[in-house]
Amino acid sequence: MPDIEEQVQNVSYLSRGNLGRRVRQKIQHVREIYDQGSFPEDLVIERSPPIGITLPTENMVGEVNVKEKIWEYIMSHEVGIIGVCGIGGVGKTTVMKHIHNQLLILDRAIRFEKVVWLTVSYPLNVFRLQDDIARAMKISLSDCGDELNRASRLMMAMKNVKYALILDDVWDLFTLQRIGIPKPTMENGCKIVITSRSIAVCNYLRCQVVKVPPLSEQESLNLFLDKVGRDVLRIPNLEEILKLIVAECAGLPLAIVVIAGCMRGVQDIYEWRNALRELCHCAVGIEKDSEDEIFKRLKFSYDRLPNSSIQECFLYCSLHPEDWKIRRKDLIEDWICEGIVEKLGSRREMHDKGNAILNRLLNCCLLEEAYDKACVKMHDVVRDMALRIKSTGPARFMVKAGLRLIKIPNEDEWNADLNKVSLMKNEISYIPQNMSPKCLMLSTLILEGNNKLRQISECFFANMPLLKFLDLSRTGIEVLPNSICNLEYLTALILCGCEGLKRMPSLSKLKALKKLDLDGAGLREAPEGIEMLEKLEYLDLSCPNLRMLPRGKISNLFHLQYLRKHRIFPSEIKGEEVAGLKMLELFEGGFDRLEDFSNFVSKLNHFGRPSHYFMKMEGETGTERDSLKFQAVRFWISWDSTWNWMSGN
Repeated sequence: MPDIEEQVQNVSYLSRGNLGRRVRQKIQHVREIYDQGSFPEDLVIERSPPIGITLPTENMVGEVNVKEKIWEYIMSHEVGIIGVCGIGGVGKTTVMKHIHNQLLILDRAIRFEKVVWLTVSYPLNVFRLQDDIARAMKISLSDCGDELNRASRLMMAMKNVKYALILDDVWDLFTLQRIGIPKPTMENGCKIVITSRSIAVCNYLRCQVVKVPPLSEQESLNLFLDKVGRDVLRIPNLEEILKLIVAECAGLPLAIVVIAGCMRGVQDIYEWRNALRELCHCAVGIEKDSEDEIFKRLKFSYDRLPNSSIQECFLYCSLHPEDWKIRRKDLIEDWICEGIVEKLGSRREMHDKGNAILNRLLNCCLLEEAYDKACVKMHDVVRDMALRIKSTGPARFMVKAGLRLIKIPNEDEWNADLNKVSLMKNEISYIPQNMSPKCLMLSTLILEGNNKLRQISECFFANMPLLKFLDLSRTGIEVLPNSICNLEYLTALILCGCEGLKRMPSLSKLKALKKLDLDGAGLREAPEGIEMLEKLEYLDLSCPNLRMLPRGKISNLFHLQYLRKHRIFPSEIKGEEVAGLKMLELFEGGFDRLEDFSNFVSKLNHFGRPSHYFMKMEGETGTERDSLKFQAVRFWISWDSTWNWMSGN
């Protein structure tokens, strides 16, 4: 195609018809060349289907000997089930991720047909484990209703597959037969490896047990120095204190990494000495190899976070399911809505602040990066520590996220002193009509991801007078109860992805509301009362079925910082309405008439903003007419053209 590219570069205008003819000619020419080619069947090499997915790994320190022992058992014909056992944070998952990846590259003669990694966690959910195995093995369980039939289907489908199955973080006793996993034998060559903190679990499954010991003194010191930075050795008189601090980490890699992270950059020997004192104090009376051993040491790092705001940001992450990849920008938005990130002059500044807090938590190793830095996650042991902190005292959490719950927790579990409840990513389909939990201090309720939940009774919110943050996103909710209008302190209502949502009550009473997210909701009419929400800062009306956005709906929303509406649906909104929102930082949407767009731009120029914006003009779909039926504009109002806080940059 070089000649076409050359024409485009060398002329200021190339007619659409001429360009189309040239492209069609080139496509026909390529087809003729292909038809003249000879591609015998025996020369076509088909790529083998992948047997598993490579996992991200961390460098091993003292686990090399353990890895060799586990590998020896996996390669042995006499051992079918291996149990990797040790205290939380000792490195079980780290070593098994390396082994998992090594299994993917075995020679063809001894290769497994499938290598599967699954996180089991507590409590054991048989349906979830069966679903996860079926998904990995590409087995359909859609027509199997109960646990027994599902197990039978799995057993039949897997009996002729040479598999390696790694079950990470197993807490509960179960039998392979109950799940539907064929027993590894010398004949089928299958292998199962479990990791567990409980020797009883390993013994129950008759595993060949491999214990992961703590790191040696020298291994611990090397790991600590790698994480804290070896330049600390230049600090006078620190070496002995350093060794004592490392000794207090009890050879647990996770504790070493987290404590080293929180001490990184500390140059004052007095602060190091104080850290040693605090570590020694928190270790008093702790039984060796107990869960308290890792908890107290991790909490030391939590206690050293500089202020309660950053601590609250950290604890908030535990509301997500175990091993969940949390998108940075979504997490920061939640912090802003919850009021954890302090109120600043603009939303951009608050996102900058949120990113600074996230980076602080990452540098302290209390969070980990995931998915090319767009997401963060919590180590399961760190999450256990966070949940333990919030399980007692004031402002308690109730977190039952990602457990595949079918029923909502009983009313007696909703204690009066609960501050935040997360039931996200479950399969709750029904809330009893007369259920009205007495949670007088509840400020946050997250039901996100319960896509079978169709309705909520009128009385459900009756005893939650202080509710501020309500997330019903990606539920199957069809109609919101009228009682939601009585939540006078509600500041955030999240309904994105509620495709079945047909109707909402008037929102005019929700005077405190600052965020309304309807992205992807099924509404056909804009909610009544939006124009009364004078404190609204964030409004997403990207509902693909919305038929009209009447004039005057947004002109009174003087505090609006973010406005997004679907580019397809018609709108009576005038250009000067949008341009008059002087606090607006990001707008994505369109105008039906060129006149509105023109007024919009002239108003912006009058106000001296934005400095840069991106505009896209679209013609009528399916035609080659030059006249525009629809003028769509998408741009960011910002004094800095490089900034887009919704993408986390």
